[in-house]
Amino acid sequence: MQDAEQFNNTTITYTNAPIQPNDVLRITISALIQESAVPYNKASSNSGNSSIDLMQLDGYLVSENLTINFPVLGVLSVAELTTQEFAEFLKSKLQNEGHLKNPSVDVRLVNAKVTVLGEVKQPGTFNFTEQNITLLQALGYAGDLTINGKREDVLIMRDDNGIRKITHIDLTGSEWLDSDFYYVKPNDMIVVNPNNPKVKSAGFVGNVGTFLSVFSIVLSTVLIITK
Repeated sequence: MQDAEQFNNTTITYTNAPIQPNDVLRITISALIQESAVPYNKASSNSGNSSIDLMQLDGYLVSENLTINFPVLGVLSVAELTTQEFAEFLKSKLQNEGHLKNPSVDVRLVNAKVTVLGEVKQPGTFNFTEQNITLLQALGYAGDLTINGKREDVLIMRDDNGIRKITHIDLTGSEWLDSDFYYVKPNDMIVVNPNNPKVKSAGFVGNVGTFLSVFSIVLSTVLIITK
């Protein structure tokens, strides 16, 4: 980000990703009289243990049709809704249909993850619990780019409402700070492409020195055979 100074003191816009198929939601319903909210909470076999893995097992898995099966209320659609918007929808439904009086609804995505591959120190898939993380934070999870990473060409692949979007980010500039790819969204795929020296060294003949060595061996072999 060699021109980052021009983005100093600029406004940051926070964006929340819409709920996607295979997301796991943790939904907690509470009310002034807590006993009245019990039927609307998923019975947990892991009470007292709040690890992410166990919360995922007790969560609501979003179907390919973008629905969940909710206690008492039945099948509910989460299409084109963020977790915050779905929490507001659920609160309104519980209150307006007479289920609960002034309920409190909390919806959290508990299996948010990003995959970072290519020329980074620790490639892999990383889980995160924050609502928003940036591209640089995701690269930080992977230990930063290696010396062979092509900083002018970082590929990001994203599924957005059933549409696959692919973009290339130039980390040597700062224009991407104002793009939709400044914040990583759950299930994003980030690939750091190798730079030219790395690509050349990956082949058998990686540089001029190697080429001359191979050529010398071949020439010597031919001379020995012809003699």
